[in-house]
Amino acid sequence: MTPPDYELFELGDVVLQYGLTLRNAQLAYKTYGRLDASRSNVIVYPTSYGAQHYDTEWLIRAGRALDPERYFIIIPNMLGNGLSSSPSNVGPPHDRGRFPGVTVADNVRLQRRLLAERFGIERIALVYGWSMGGQQAYHWATLFPGMVERIAVVCGSARTAPHNQVFLEGIKYALMADPAWRDGYFAEPPVRGLRAMGRIYAGWALSQAF
Repeated sequence: MTPPDYELFELGDVVLQYGLTLRNAQLAYKTYGRLDASRSNVIVYPTSYGAQHYDTEWLIRAGRALDPERYFIIIPNMLGNGLSSSPSNVGPPHDRGRFPGVTVADNVRLQRRLLAERFGIERIALVYGWSMGGQQAYHWATLFPGMVERIAVVCGSARTAPHNQVFLEGIKYALMADPAWRDGYFAEPPVRGLRAMGRIYAGWALSQAF
């Protein structure tokens, strides 16, 4: 079995923004390049909606903006994405439909702990994010303004717009309409629901407005 190409940072029991406690929380992350002696060449590159670091690392290239020969780049995987603590991997009491609600702020605060406790990082040259990764970049700048030198946001917003919330509810209910749905649990992989969700999402993503 091929070992994973990422590492896990153990956070212990974490009190979330809404007051619930996520037990034995973990952040999965991958690093690229080397941290310099002053620990000042750091780029944080949060994952976007539904993505894992595998899906986003293609932008990290020598001679490009995210250059691992110049910068120490960290991709922290969001909670709930299947690698960090998620409904699929935490086990009881937070597995599947019992997974507590987590926020963008929760993710960023835990990422801050990763940087400080694992690497001793106090300054970030750049937080770069696309879509929900961009939301995390905005939160980084707001929650830790003395730490972040600059952010770069592509196709992201600081807050989810009402129209976007309605859209996300629509694709969520397409998934929940799958016969395998059991009030917060799937008895089996929701193949029909995922196909319906993908078709709706594709129509939105390829629209003129988008």
